[in-house]
Amino acid sequence: MQALARTALLAAAAVGLAALTGCSPPTPAKTPPQTRQITQADFGCMRELMPVGRFYVGNLAGNLEETVRVAQSATGGTFPAGSVVQLVPTEVMIKREAGFSAATNDWEFFELDVSPRGSAIRRRGHVDVVNRFGGNCLECHAKAGKQWDMICSTDHGCDPIPLTDDMIRALQKTDPRCPPATLTDAESEALNSLLQFTAPPPAEP
Repeated sequence: MQALARTALLAAAAVGLAALTGCSPPTPAKTPPQTRQITQADFGCMRELMPVGRFYVGNLAGNLEETVRVAQSATGGTFPAGSVVQLVPTEVMIKREAGFSAATNDWEFFELDVSPRGSAIRRRGHVDVVNRFGGNCLECHAKAGKQWDMICSTDHGCDPIPLTDDMIRALQKTDPRCPPATLTDAESEALNSLLQFTAPPPAEP
């Protein structure tokens, strides 16, 4: 009992001395937040994400509500860390931790190969990711108005993409990682046009 009383008195004296000198008792150092490792296992059927307009969104950190709020905002906003934004199955943006990349507002760009077996990361990074059609992701998204946090849409300031709404919906519905979905006639026609456009040229005889 005397030992406990003595400890209590010493603690009270330390607090009192700190108050008299204007100092605060030392606090334990905070552990810095860990950077989440993102692997191909984080990418699955895009239609399991939340549809917002033409996009699907999610949040790897569990903060889906805030991600959806920003995505639905008519005036823009800054997406929270962990946000996933996806328009087509093979391209994804993920908002990383603060300080990840000032040039991309902390977004990381991913180019994927997708199949019924799952996803494989083809390319990833920030300023130098080029998609399979030769487009640099940052160069496109940097043209979005500041309030849109680098998310492109038809009225956000980015250059238009050569995909119609029917083509986009057809690509989303035919994500090979998802259960089959029925395409409308317009979507089927758009998908056929897109496949013809992206088909490799015939080999020379």
